[in-house]
Parts: sequence; C-alpha cells; structure tokens
Amino acid sequence: MKNDPLVKEVTIDAPVFKVWQAITDKVEMKNWYFELAEFKPEVGFEFHFTGGSEEKTYLHFCKIKELVPNKKLSYSWRYENYPGDSLVTFELFEEGHKTRLKLTHEGLETFTTDNPDFAKESFTEGWNYIIGKSIKEYLERES
Repeated sequence: MKNDPLVKEVTIDAPVFKVWQAITDKVEMKNWYFELAEFKPEVGFEFHFTGGSEEKTYLHFCKIKELVPNKKLSYSWRYENYPGDSLVTFELFEEGHKTRLKLTHEGLETFTTDNPDFAKESFTEGWNYIIGKSIKEYLERES
C-alpha cells in the first residue's frame, strides 16, 4: 500500500556491537552513509546532512526520537524548505555471530508527491543501496 512504511532487512556478518557502532559513530557513518558534521547518540540530538543525486541535493534535518543501545535508533527525517516529516528506525537483532538489521522508514506519504525524488520508489532504491550494499559491505570488509 501507498502509506505502508518502507521496510528493508539484511543480515550482516558482524556482531551487534559493530553494527551499532557503525550506525551511531559519525566517523564510521561517513564510510557507508552520509558525512555528518555532528552526531551524538542521544535522544533529542539534532543533526543534518546533505544528500541526493548529482542533479539535485537536499538538506536533511533529523532529530533522534528513540535510542536503545545495541538495539534501536529512531530519528525524524525531513527536508529544508519542503513539507513532510518521516521517521527512520534501525533495529538490530543478534543472530549468532551475525546481526539482522531492520530499517523502517515511515511517513513517506507526507512528502510532496510532485517531486520524483520523494517518491516511495526513490526511497526504496536509496535504502536498498544503503542497507543492502553499503553498510553490509563496509562491515563485512571490516570484520
């Protein structure tokens, strides 16, 4: 359905603490995600970054909403000068020596529908790359 959250899961051949570090340490984040000027894994911490395509970049504004060390990180996700507000959640599940990472992105329907960059397909493509390839390859190369 159109308003269903986007959910992406991947199993990474790395322990939970390594995956947690990758999603909460700004030095590690730049290796697989975005380069952030500041990031602190604390509820209420606000951060921003620029991302998009070669044709158009967007300033993303985020605020940490929930944090359970080594288990869950949620933050709001919106864009400068565009309506809409969404929520990104990373959940970690220990599976032996591996970690199952579940990403949920809710509220995509709140973004403007006349911009193809904000279409669910665009987010799906982005998260498939970030979760399915980028963080997985980064962590498996590290371990």
